[in-house]
Amino acid sequence: MSEAAAAPLADLRIIAVEQYGAGPFGSLYLADLGADVIKVEDPAVGGDVSRAIPPGIEGTDSLFFEAFNRNKRSVLLDLKHPRGREAFERLVGSADAVYSNLRGDQPARLRLTYADLAAVNPRVVCVSLTGYGSVGSDAVLPGYDALIQAESGWASLTGEPDGPPTKSGLSLADYIAGLTACLGLVAGVLDARRTGRGRDLETNLYDSALAMLSYPAAWYLSSGSATRRAPLSAHPSVVPFQFFATADGYVAVACPKEKFYTALVTAIGMPDLARDPRFGSFAVRREHRDELVALLGGRFATRTTAEWLETLRGAVPIAPVRSLEEALDADDLRRREMLAEYEHPTLGRVRSVGLPLRVGRFEPTYRPGPRFGEGQDAVLAELGYSAH
Repeated sequence: MSEAAAAPLADLRIIAVEQYGAGPFGSLYLADLGADVIKVEDPAVGGDVSRAIPPGIEGTDSLFFEAFNRNKRSVLLDLKHPRGREAFERLVGSADAVYSNLRGDQPARLRLTYADLAAVNPRVVCVSLTGYGSVGSDAVLPGYDALIQAESGWASLTGEPDGPPTKSGLSLADYIAGLTACLGLVAGVLDARRTGRGRDLETNLYDSALAMLSYPAAWYLSSGSATRRAPLSAHPSVVPFQFFATADGYVAVACPKEKFYTALVTAIGMPDLARDPRFGSFAVRREHRDELVALLGGRFATRTTAEWLETLRGAVPIAPVRSLEEALDADDLRRREMLAEYEHPTLGRVRSVGLPLRVGRFEPTYRPGPRFGEGQDAVLAELGYSAH
Protein backbone atom coordinates (compact mmCIF):
# COMPACT_ATOMS: atom_id res chain seq x y z
CA MET A 1 0.00 0.00 0.00
CA SER A 2 1.37 3.42 -0.91
CA GLU A 3 1.97 6.03 1.76
CA ALA A 4 -0.64 8.35 0.21
CA ALA A 5 -3.25 5.59 0.19
CA ALA A 6 -2.47 4.75 3.80
CA ALA A 7 -2.97 8.32 5.04
CA PRO A 8 -6.10 8.05 7.17
CA LEU A 9 -7.48 11.46 6.15
CA ALA A 10 -6.40 11.41 2.51
CA ASP A 11 -9.96 11.98 1.28
CA LEU A 12 -10.69 14.92 3.59
CA ARG A 13 -10.58 18.48 2.20
CA ILE A 14 -10.75 21.41 4.59
CA ILE A 15 -11.01 25.09 3.66
CA ALA A 16 -9.30 26.84 6.56
CA VAL A 17 -9.96 30.52 7.17
CA GLU A 18 -7.48 30.44 10.00
CA GLN A 19 -4.78 32.55 11.55
CA TYR A 20 -2.14 32.73 14.25
CA GLY A 21 -2.21 29.81 16.75
CA ALA A 22 -5.40 28.11 17.89
CA GLY A 23 -6.99 27.27 14.54
CA PRO A 24 -3.77 26.39 12.72
CA PHE A 25 -2.59 24.18 15.60
CA GLY A 26 -5.72 22.02 15.35
CA SER A 27 -5.69 21.72 11.56
CA LEU A 28 -1.97 20.91 11.65
CA TYR A 29 -2.83 17.50 13.09
CA LEU A 30 -5.33 16.93 10.29
CA ALA A 31 -2.80 17.94 7.65
CA ASP A 32 -0.17 15.63 9.14
CA LEU A 33 -2.73 12.81 8.89
CA GLY A 34 -3.14 13.44 5.17
CA ALA A 35 -6.02 15.91 4.94
CA ASP A 36 -5.85 18.53 2.19
CA VAL A 37 -5.91 21.71 4.26
CA ILE A 38 -6.29 24.73 1.98
CA LYS A 39 -5.45 27.83 3.95
CA VAL A 40 -7.31 30.96 2.83
CA GLU A 41 -5.23 34.08 3.46
CA ASP A 42 -6.28 37.68 3.01
CA PRO A 43 -3.86 39.36 0.58
CA ALA A 44 -4.88 42.82 1.83
CA VAL A 45 -3.20 42.27 5.21
CA GLY A 46 -0.27 40.12 4.11
CA GLY A 47 -1.95 36.84 5.00
CA ASP A 48 -1.67 35.06 8.31
CA VAL A 49 -0.11 37.45 10.84
CA SER A 50 2.10 34.62 12.10
CA ARG A 51 4.22 35.09 8.97
CA ALA A 52 5.58 38.22 10.67
CA ILE A 53 6.30 36.79 14.14
CA PRO A 54 10.03 36.61 15.02
CA PRO A 55 12.51 35.00 15.38
CA GLY A 56 13.50 33.39 12.09
CA ILE A 57 11.83 35.59 9.45
CA GLU A 58 12.66 35.61 5.76
CA GLY A 59 10.24 37.74 3.77
CA THR A 60 6.76 36.30 4.33
CA ASP A 61 8.11 33.08 5.86
CA SER A 62 8.77 32.56 9.56
CA LEU A 63 9.56 29.70 11.91
CA PHE A 64 6.44 30.61 13.91
CA PHE A 65 4.32 30.12 10.78
CA GLU A 66 6.13 26.86 9.98
CA ALA A 67 5.36 25.45 13.42
CA PHE A 68 1.62 25.64 12.72
CA ASN A 69 1.28 25.29 8.96
CA ARG A 70 3.43 22.51 7.51
CA ASN A 71 1.70 20.17 5.04
CA LYS A 72 -0.91 22.80 4.09
CA ARG A 73 -1.60 24.79 0.91
CA SER A 74 -2.21 28.54 0.68
CA VAL A 75 -4.55 30.55 -1.51
CA LEU A 76 -5.03 34.32 -1.44
CA LEU A 77 -8.67 35.36 -1.49
CA ASP A 78 -10.47 38.51 -0.42
CA LEU A 79 -13.72 37.04 0.87
CA LYS A 80 -15.36 40.47 0.79
CA HIS A 81 -14.76 40.91 -2.93
CA PRO A 82 -17.21 39.28 -5.40
CA ARG A 83 -14.46 37.46 -7.32
CA GLY A 84 -12.85 36.26 -4.11
CA ARG A 85 -16.22 35.10 -2.85
CA GLU A 86 -16.92 33.26 -6.10
CA ALA A 87 -13.63 31.38 -5.89
CA PHE A 88 -14.23 30.63 -2.21
CA GLU A 89 -17.64 29.14 -2.96
CA ARG A 90 -16.13 26.96 -5.66
CA LEU A 91 -13.69 25.72 -3.04
CA VAL A 92 -16.55 25.04 -0.65
CA GLY A 93 -18.26 22.98 -3.31
CA SER A 94 -15.27 20.63 -3.35
CA ALA A 95 -14.75 20.51 0.41
CA ASP A 96 -15.86 18.49 3.41
CA ALA A 97 -15.49 21.34 5.88
CA VAL A 98 -15.00 25.08 6.28
CA TYR A 99 -12.93 25.71 9.37
CA SER A 100 -12.38 29.17 10.82
CA ASN A 101 -10.87 30.78 13.88
CA LEU A 102 -12.02 34.37 13.97
CA ARG A 103 -13.61 36.84 16.33
CA GLY A 104 -17.08 35.68 17.31
CA ASP A 105 -19.00 38.09 15.09
CA GLN A 106 -16.94 37.37 11.97
CA PRO A 107 -18.21 33.96 10.73
CA ALA A 108 -21.68 35.41 10.18
CA ARG A 109 -20.28 38.64 8.73
CA LEU A 110 -18.08 36.72 6.26
CA ARG A 111 -20.90 34.25 5.53
CA LEU A 112 -19.07 31.16 6.72
CA THR A 113 -22.01 29.46 8.45
CA TYR A 114 -23.99 26.47 7.24
CA ALA A 115 -26.98 28.71 6.48
CA ASP A 116 -24.72 30.69 4.15
CA LEU A 117 -23.06 27.71 2.46
CA ALA A 118 -25.63 24.90 2.40
CA ALA A 119 -26.87 25.97 -1.04
CA VAL A 120 -23.31 25.65 -2.34
CA ASN A 121 -22.65 22.28 -0.67
CA PRO A 122 -25.33 20.71 1.51
CA ARG A 123 -22.79 18.26 2.96
CA VAL A 124 -20.33 20.90 4.12
CA VAL A 125 -19.52 21.11 7.83
CA CYS A 126 -18.91 24.65 9.11
CA VAL A 127 -16.64 24.73 12.14
CA SER A 128 -16.17 27.99 14.00
CA LEU A 129 -13.54 28.53 16.69
CA THR A 130 -13.88 31.93 18.35
CA GLY A 131 -12.68 33.67 21.48
CA TYR A 132 -15.91 33.76 23.50
CA GLY A 133 -18.63 32.41 21.22
CA SER A 134 -20.82 33.92 18.52
CA VAL A 135 -23.69 35.34 20.60
CA GLY A 136 -23.92 37.95 23.31
CA SER A 137 -21.83 41.02 23.97
CA ASP A 138 -18.59 39.03 24.31
CA ALA A 139 -18.80 37.83 20.70
CA VAL A 140 -17.07 40.99 19.49
CA LEU A 141 -14.13 40.55 21.87
CA PRO A 142 -10.80 39.28 20.55
CA GLY A 143 -9.62 36.12 22.26
CA TYR A 144 -5.96 35.38 22.94
CA ASP A 145 -4.37 32.65 25.00
CA ALA A 146 -3.04 34.86 27.80
CA LEU A 147 -6.44 36.53 28.23
CA ILE A 148 -8.19 33.17 28.34
CA GLN A 149 -5.75 31.66 30.85
CA ALA A 150 -6.32 34.70 33.04
CA GLU A 151 -10.12 34.83 32.80
CA SER A 152 -10.81 31.09 32.99
CA GLY A 153 -9.00 30.69 36.31
CA TRP A 154 -5.99 28.82 34.95
CA ALA A 155 -3.51 31.48 36.01
CA SER A 156 -4.87 31.47 39.57
CA LEU A 157 -3.91 27.77 39.81
CA THR A 158 -0.38 28.17 38.47
CA GLY A 159 2.75 29.31 40.26
CA GLU A 160 3.89 29.48 43.86
CA PRO A 161 1.28 30.33 46.55
CA ASP A 162 2.94 33.60 47.46
CA GLY A 163 3.66 34.59 43.84
CA PRO A 164 1.49 36.28 41.24
CA PRO A 165 -1.03 34.40 39.09
CA THR A 166 0.99 32.79 36.33
CA LYS A 167 0.29 31.88 32.73
CA SER A 168 1.59 28.58 31.43
CA GLY A 169 4.78 28.91 29.42
CA LEU A 170 2.89 27.38 26.48
CA SER A 171 -0.26 28.58 24.72
CA LEU A 172 -2.29 25.69 26.09
CA ALA A 173 -5.69 27.41 25.88
CA ASP A 174 -5.09 27.94 22.16
CA TYR A 175 -3.97 24.37 21.65
CA ILE A 176 -6.83 22.64 23.47
CA ALA A 177 -9.39 24.82 21.67
CA GLY A 178 -7.82 23.95 18.30
CA LEU A 179 -7.94 20.24 19.07
CA THR A 180 -11.52 20.55 20.34
CA ALA A 181 -12.54 22.28 17.12
CA CYS A 182 -10.92 19.59 15.00
CA LEU A 183 -12.57 16.82 17.01
CA GLY A 184 -15.85 18.56 16.18
CA LEU A 185 -14.83 18.80 12.54
CA VAL A 186 -14.13 15.07 12.24
CA ALA A 187 -17.39 14.24 14.06
CA GLY A 188 -19.34 16.56 11.78
CA VAL A 189 -17.82 15.13 8.60
CA LEU A 190 -18.53 11.55 9.69
CA ASP A 191 -22.14 12.52 10.35
CA ALA A 192 -22.43 14.38 7.03
CA ARG A 193 -21.14 11.36 5.13
CA ARG A 194 -23.76 9.24 6.88
CA THR A 195 -26.70 11.63 6.47
CA GLY A 196 -25.78 13.70 3.42
CA ARG A 197 -26.27 16.89 5.39
CA GLY A 198 -23.71 19.16 7.02
CA ARG A 199 -24.15 21.44 9.98
CA ASP A 200 -22.57 24.14 12.12
CA LEU A 201 -20.19 23.20 14.91
CA GLU A 202 -18.83 25.81 17.27
CA THR A 203 -16.39 26.02 20.14
CA ASN A 204 -14.44 28.87 21.67
CA LEU A 205 -11.26 29.46 23.61
CA TYR A 206 -13.03 30.38 26.83
CA ASP A 207 -15.38 27.37 27.00
CA SER A 208 -12.59 25.00 26.00
CA ALA A 209 -10.43 26.39 28.81
CA LEU A 210 -13.28 26.08 31.31
CA ALA A 211 -13.69 22.43 30.32
CA MET A 212 -10.03 21.82 31.21
CA LEU A 213 -10.74 22.80 34.83
CA SER A 214 -12.08 19.23 35.10
CA TYR A 215 -11.84 17.87 38.65
CA PRO A 216 -11.19 21.26 40.35
CA ALA A 217 -14.45 22.36 38.74
CA ALA A 218 -16.28 19.25 39.97
CA TRP A 219 -14.91 19.75 43.48
CA TYR A 220 -15.94 23.40 43.62
CA LEU A 221 -19.31 23.16 41.89
CA SER A 222 -20.36 20.07 43.86
CA SER A 223 -18.91 20.71 47.31
CA GLY A 224 -17.59 24.26 47.37
CA SER A 225 -14.01 23.06 47.70
CA ALA A 226 -11.78 25.57 45.90
CA THR A 227 -8.38 24.40 44.65
CA ARG A 228 -5.46 26.62 45.62
CA ARG A 229 -1.87 26.78 44.48
CA ALA A 230 0.60 24.66 46.44
CA PRO A 231 4.41 24.95 46.56
CA LEU A 232 6.57 23.26 43.93
CA SER A 233 3.66 22.47 41.60
CA ALA A 234 2.09 20.09 44.10
CA HIS A 235 -1.13 18.21 43.35
CA PRO A 236 -4.03 19.69 45.33
CA SER A 237 -4.99 16.43 47.06
CA VAL A 238 -2.46 13.64 46.38
CA VAL A 239 0.68 13.78 48.55
CA PRO A 240 3.48 13.42 47.52
CA PHE A 241 2.83 14.44 43.93
CA GLN A 242 5.08 17.41 43.16
CA PHE A 243 8.56 18.69 42.41
CA PHE A 244 11.39 18.26 44.89
CA ALA A 245 14.73 20.09 44.90
CA THR A 246 17.75 17.84 44.60
CA ALA A 247 21.41 18.64 45.21
CA ASP A 248 21.72 19.96 41.64
CA GLY A 249 18.23 20.48 40.22
CA TYR A 250 14.68 19.19 40.59
CA VAL A 251 12.75 15.97 40.16
CA ALA A 252 9.03 15.40 39.75
CA VAL A 253 7.64 12.60 41.93
CA ALA A 254 4.11 11.17 41.71
CA CYS A 255 2.51 8.75 44.17
CA PRO A 256 -1.14 8.41 43.11
CA LYS A 257 -1.23 4.83 44.47
CA GLU A 258 -0.47 3.60 47.98
CA LYS A 259 2.11 1.14 46.62
CA PHE A 260 4.10 4.01 45.13
CA TYR A 261 4.22 5.86 48.43
CA THR A 262 5.44 2.77 50.23
CA ALA A 263 8.02 2.07 47.53
CA LEU A 264 9.22 5.69 47.65
CA VAL A 265 9.85 5.96 51.38
CA THR A 266 11.45 2.51 51.45
CA ALA A 267 13.80 3.24 48.53
CA ILE A 268 14.96 6.58 49.93
CA GLY A 269 15.79 4.98 53.27
CA MET A 270 12.84 6.28 55.30
CA PRO A 271 10.68 3.13 55.71
CA ASP A 272 9.25 4.34 59.03
CA LEU A 273 7.20 6.87 57.10
CA ALA A 274 5.18 3.99 55.66
CA ARG A 275 4.08 3.04 59.17
CA ASP A 276 3.65 6.54 60.56
CA PRO A 277 -0.08 7.06 61.28
CA ARG A 278 0.18 10.67 60.11
CA PHE A 279 0.93 9.43 56.60
CA GLY A 280 -1.03 6.18 56.37
CA SER A 281 -3.56 7.15 53.68
CA PHE A 282 -4.27 9.73 51.00
CA ALA A 283 -6.54 11.64 53.38
CA VAL A 284 -4.14 11.89 56.30
CA ARG A 285 -1.14 12.61 54.10
CA ARG A 286 -3.05 15.54 52.70
CA GLU A 287 -3.87 16.69 56.23
CA HIS A 288 -0.19 16.47 57.21
CA ARG A 289 1.19 17.63 53.88
CA ASP A 290 3.64 20.18 55.25
CA GLU A 291 5.25 17.72 57.69
CA LEU A 292 5.66 14.97 55.11
CA VAL A 293 6.93 17.25 52.35
CA ALA A 294 9.51 18.74 54.72
CA LEU A 295 10.83 15.27 55.59
CA LEU A 296 10.94 14.12 51.97
CA GLY A 297 12.35 17.42 50.76
CA GLY A 298 15.22 17.20 53.21
CA ARG A 299 16.13 13.75 51.94
CA PHE A 300 15.86 14.62 48.24
CA ALA A 301 18.19 17.58 48.73
CA THR A 302 21.03 15.27 49.80
CA ARG A 303 21.61 13.63 46.40
CA THR A 304 21.75 14.67 42.76
CA THR A 305 18.96 14.30 40.25
CA ALA A 306 20.87 11.54 38.42
CA GLU A 307 21.38 9.61 41.65
CA TRP A 308 17.70 9.77 42.54
CA LEU A 309 16.70 8.68 39.06
CA GLU A 310 19.03 5.68 39.31
CA THR A 311 17.59 4.78 42.71
CA LEU A 312 13.89 5.31 42.02
CA ARG A 313 13.13 4.96 38.34
CA GLY A 314 11.18 1.77 37.66
CA ALA A 315 9.92 1.56 41.25
CA VAL A 316 8.38 5.00 41.74
CA PRO A 317 7.01 7.45 39.13
CA ILE A 318 9.82 9.99 38.86
CA ALA A 319 11.20 12.26 36.15
CA PRO A 320 13.85 14.94 35.95
CA VAL A 321 12.75 18.55 35.56
CA ARG A 322 14.54 19.27 32.31
CA SER A 323 15.32 22.45 30.44
CA LEU A 324 13.82 23.17 27.04
CA GLU A 325 17.19 22.49 25.47
CA GLU A 326 17.41 19.08 27.15
CA ALA A 327 13.86 18.11 26.19
CA LEU A 328 14.43 19.07 22.56
CA ASP A 329 17.49 16.92 21.97
CA ALA A 330 17.23 16.14 18.25
CA ASP A 331 18.65 12.64 18.57
CA ASP A 332 16.12 11.77 21.26
CA LEU A 333 13.26 13.21 19.19
CA ARG A 334 14.41 11.21 16.18
CA ARG A 335 14.59 8.03 18.26
CA ARG A 336 11.02 8.62 19.39
CA GLU A 337 9.92 9.36 15.81
CA MET A 338 8.94 12.83 16.95
CA LEU A 339 11.30 14.93 14.84
CA ALA A 340 9.69 16.76 11.94
CA GLU A 341 12.41 18.03 9.61
CA TYR A 342 12.53 19.27 6.05
CA GLU A 343 14.29 21.73 3.77
CA HIS A 344 12.56 25.09 3.36
CA PRO A 345 13.35 27.25 0.31
CA THR A 346 14.13 30.36 2.38
CA LEU A 347 14.52 29.16 5.96
CA GLY A 348 16.83 26.24 5.24
CA ARG A 349 16.66 23.17 7.45
CA VAL A 350 13.52 23.41 9.60
CA ARG A 351 13.12 21.13 12.59
CA SER A 352 10.13 20.91 14.88
CA VAL A 353 8.19 18.31 16.81
CA GLY A 354 6.12 15.89 14.76
CA LEU A 355 2.73 14.23 15.00
CA PRO A 356 2.32 12.57 18.45
CA LEU A 357 0.06 9.85 17.07
CA ARG A 358 1.07 6.42 15.80
CA VAL A 359 -1.15 5.18 13.00
CA GLY A 360 -0.81 1.64 11.67
CA ARG A 361 0.42 1.38 8.05
CA PHE A 362 1.08 5.13 7.91
CA GLU A 363 4.10 7.28 8.55
CA PRO A 364 3.63 11.05 8.28
CA THR A 365 5.83 12.99 5.94
CA TYR A 366 6.54 16.64 6.54
CA ARG A 367 6.48 19.35 3.88
CA PRO A 368 7.23 23.04 4.37
CA GLY A 369 4.42 25.37 5.22
CA PRO A 370 3.09 27.09 2.12
CA ARG A 371 4.77 30.21 0.83
CA PHE A 372 2.45 33.20 0.65
CA GLY A 373 -0.17 32.13 -1.94
CA GLU A 374 1.99 29.19 -3.05
CA GLY A 375 -0.96 26.92 -3.81
CA GLN A 376 -2.92 29.56 -5.69
CA ASP A 377 -2.41 28.39 -9.27
CA ALA A 378 -2.80 24.68 -8.53
CA VAL A 379 -5.91 25.08 -6.39
CA LEU A 380 -7.62 27.47 -8.81
CA ALA A 381 -6.79 25.15 -11.72
CA GLU A 382 -8.50 22.33 -9.82
CA LEU A 383 -11.57 24.56 -9.65
CA GLY A 384 -11.55 25.16 -13.39
CA TYR A 385 -9.93 28.59 -13.49
CA SER A 386 -7.43 29.21 -16.26
CA ALA A 387 -4.00 30.61 -15.57
CA HIS A 388 -5.15 33.93 -17.08
